[in-house]
Amino acid sequence: MNLKLLSTLSLALATTAGFAQQKPASKAAKAPTAKTALMTTPGGTKLVEKVTKQPGQLVIPYEKYVLPNGLTLIVSEDHSDPLVHVDVTYHVGSAREQIGKSGFAHFFEHMMFQGSDHVGDQQHFKLVTAAGGSLNGSTTEDRTNYYETLPSNQLETGLWLEADRMGFLLDAVSQKKFEIQRSTVKNERGQRVDNAPYGQASEIISRTLYPYGHPYSWSVIGSLEDLDRSNVDDLKNFFLRWYGPNNATLTVGGDVQAAQVVKLVEKYFGSIKRGPAVAKAKYPAPVLATDRYVSYADNIRFPMLQMVFPTVPEGHPDNLPLTALAQILGQGKNSLLYKNLVKNQKAVVALSYQQGSELGGQFNFVARSFPGKGLDSLEATMRSTMAEFEKRGVSDQDLQRFKAQTEAQVVNGLASVSGKVSQLAANQTYFGNPNYLTVETRELKALTKADVQRAYDKYLKGKHAVILSVIPKSGGVAAAKPDNFTPDKAGYVAPKDEYAGLKYVKPTDNFDRSKQPASGGNPVVKVPALYQETLANGLKIVGTRNTEIPAVTMRLTLRGGHRLEQGMPEKAGIAQLTASLLNEGSEKYSSEQFSAALDKLGSRISATAGDNETTVNVQSLTANLPATMALLEQRLLHPRFDAQDFARLKKQQLEAIGNFATQPGVIADLTYNKLLYGSSNIAGTSVFGTTASVSSLTLDDVKDFYNKYYVPNVSYLVVVGDVDQKTLNSQLGFLKNWAKKDVTIPADVASVQPDKTTIYFVNKPGAAQSEIRVGYLTDMKFDATGPYYRAGLANFLLGGAFNSRINLNLRENKGYTYGANSGFRGTRYAGPFTAQAGVRADATAASVKEFMSEIRNYQNGISDEELAFLQTSVGQSDALKYETGQQKAGFLSRLVEYDLDPTYVNQQTEILKGLKKEEVQAIAKQYLPADKMYIVVVGDDKQLPALQALGYPVVQLDLEGKPAAAAAPVAAPTAPVVDDKMKEKTEDGKLKVKTKKAKS
Repeated sequence: MNLKLLSTLSLALATTAGFAQQKPASKAAKAPTAKTALMTTPGGTKLVEKVTKQPGQLVIPYEKYVLPNGLTLIVSEDHSDPLVHVDVTYHVGSAREQIGKSGFAHFFEHMMFQGSDHVGDQQHFKLVTAAGGSLNGSTTEDRTNYYETLPSNQLETGLWLEADRMGFLLDAVSQKKFEIQRSTVKNERGQRVDNAPYGQASEIISRTLYPYGHPYSWSVIGSLEDLDRSNVDDLKNFFLRWYGPNNATLTVGGDVQAAQVVKLVEKYFGSIKRGPAVAKAKYPAPVLATDRYVSYADNIRFPMLQMVFPTVPEGHPDNLPLTALAQILGQGKNSLLYKNLVKNQKAVVALSYQQGSELGGQFNFVARSFPGKGLDSLEATMRSTMAEFEKRGVSDQDLQRFKAQTEAQVVNGLASVSGKVSQLAANQTYFGNPNYLTVETRELKALTKADVQRAYDKYLKGKHAVILSVIPKSGGVAAAKPDNFTPDKAGYVAPKDEYAGLKYVKPTDNFDRSKQPASGGNPVVKVPALYQETLANGLKIVGTRNTEIPAVTMRLTLRGGHRLEQGMPEKAGIAQLTASLLNEGSEKYSSEQFSAALDKLGSRISATAGDNETTVNVQSLTANLPATMALLEQRLLHPRFDAQDFARLKKQQLEAIGNFATQPGVIADLTYNKLLYGSSNIAGTSVFGTTASVSSLTLDDVKDFYNKYYVPNVSYLVVVGDVDQKTLNSQLGFLKNWAKKDVTIPADVASVQPDKTTIYFVNKPGAAQSEIRVGYLTDMKFDATGPYYRAGLANFLLGGAFNSRINLNLRENKGYTYGANSGFRGTRYAGPFTAQAGVRADATAASVKEFMSEIRNYQNGISDEELAFLQTSVGQSDALKYETGQQKAGFLSRLVEYDLDPTYVNQQTEILKGLKKEEVQAIAKQYLPADKMYIVVVGDDKQLPALQALGYPVVQLDLEGKPAAAAAPVAAPTAPVVDDKMKEKTEDGKLKVKTKKAKS
């Protein structure tokens, strides 16, 4: 079951009655040929399959075409929102790499954003952003994809961009771009692997589980050594071998007409030449003759044990039973691992999951023990849990919960066009069948307890595993057992050369590709129609009906949150602990019973505490809304507040606070907040509290906090989805009876501002990267049309977009970081301006210098081109703002939280249209005081001399934010050193930090 891609549907789709499919698709569907074509266009494109929607059924309608060059095109019309999602998936990932040349697929993903023959350097992000869209790319072991979400009038621009890098990339690849992106990938590895707790675990598991040379034996992100060995020619050959149209699927979904899409695709992609044939790879599952024990030391607080059994790939009949087995063994409060390890406080976390990929699969057990606890006992408990399952077996309730949760996950995955397109693209790529979800739906309906038991017996019972121990560098904990395995290279046979004789042949056209396509008029974006009322007890309700999917999203917000602790700082963390306890049992249900009741419905109800509020999020299928509301009543108004739950959650919260010290980014944020807000403002303390404050909390404290502050008159409920106001109102009786009480929300507290820019340094020995925060606390609170909104517009060019000055400088031009950004943050309380990044360790001082240079130079003003980019980018982005239930809920929440009229969006449009360069410059001068900012750096103290040389005062702090024992402020010149290079402007642009679906 491809749960990662949400590629199953409602149980209502268990038969084909819900759709009309003009070409039957089997599980082993092969690539279509001319014989299967339903029709052929004059350009030679063949329509080979059409699936249409039928009333009352969930299905993703689409038409599937194949171009003469082998490109597969899937078009899915969805006119619910005026936007379009374009996805190009190439059937190549790290599994097509070779020993010694890992990381190429991921590296090439970066290069695909660096310009092509007709798209300038760094212009891909800029052009999509200027069109009001968003974009990204991701790499896995088995595929690489590139995608844009755009207003529907920008369809042709999206296709033009994707076609240009498919057919016209290589001549634009330069040594300079190559070096910068290699540095960027190294920074990404530093951030995600080398500088992250447990970051190396998956790499070690992979090379221990799979034979030497197996394509899953290395990580997607690759090794630094392999990246250093690579050259431009290696990269070009990788493109020529794997990036042909015959190894790609182009999927277009949204407010489009299929016939129009086909014509545009023929125009832009039709002349691109077919690439070399790509054969489907197949590898046998690893065979372990004995248990393989491996370990490594990491900068962690919680020792971790991971036990991994080889299983089956995606699409195998046993993948679904193994996925169900994983839920029974280790997912949720009714799982065996939770009962045996978490409930009794033997582990901080424990879970299991089936991970299926195209060429293989693995069943994982993972647990993290409390500090100082041995890993041998974790392994013993994991094995005894397996033995318990052998005796216990699979219950009817287990199967019911799994099926209900899977159904709900899938329905909610259909809320966006991008979610639908992703499913179609993945199913075509892996199975040759975009409608593969019907196969999985039949499998889900047919799944039995015997299937799950058989999967356990076949793949886990009595089988050998890889057992990884991750132990703290600080010592005191031993691995579960001594290491007994190193990879054996003896049987390795190098694969055939895939790259001989490759030649780059450019397409020839009868039109000018250098001209960006013109776009039609901006689509009309309608703010959701809404209803509002205020109950007699003061609870405000705002909602909007959306029948696109049979689901309802609800968000109950209780104002206050962490800010309520302002008058009781000695109890900091109580809002978080209270919300955590709310997620346990109720008066009617134990914690496990409550979880089981939700699972049977496929519903979710969870409470979380934030800086300024506590939020209760609810997700339900429409058919199960009454039952879900009954559970919400229990969770919200009748919490159990069990003493054992309290003790366990209090201990977990204390451990989470202790774990902050292992995470450089968290250290930077905590240190920065303490400087911003000072000791008199609770906002300077973590929402989790401190070790001292949480240690003092009692269950009575939690009950008292709940009774005082969980009240309707400071709360509001947002409802979005397939329910009308009348039906909803009939189910809100318990909220109408919720008793109001007097509550005073603490006012803002003024903080002392820095009198001069100073660097505050926290030593993190051996850190591969340094975390940087630059900024100060402004006097601006959130507003929708005032100074705060205007400051946000001004920041867009500085650090709010991928092509922003800060990100272009530090990432694209210098290669110092994986991503850098800046922004203003405000709520009902004044918030900070912050610029931030995680940077390469040896570029720490240089990065601080560039941050300050960009902030200072921004006061010199912007260009006409930058202003036009800002106005078009923000102005055309409305089409993407109200698509999903969560987006609509966020919009409605803002209306209530800040007492806004829905027409504020029209006012924002007028402000944006009338924005002048002089106004942006004035905002920069007023709100970017470069000479009065905090600079926080968390990194190895080897970087201190270079930081001191910048000319700012330097104060060394410890992890508590106090002056380090051996440290004193470092004398500095009266003014920072500024050279000519620092005065130069960089290019304008946009920040959209790319995320990777990479095992790293």
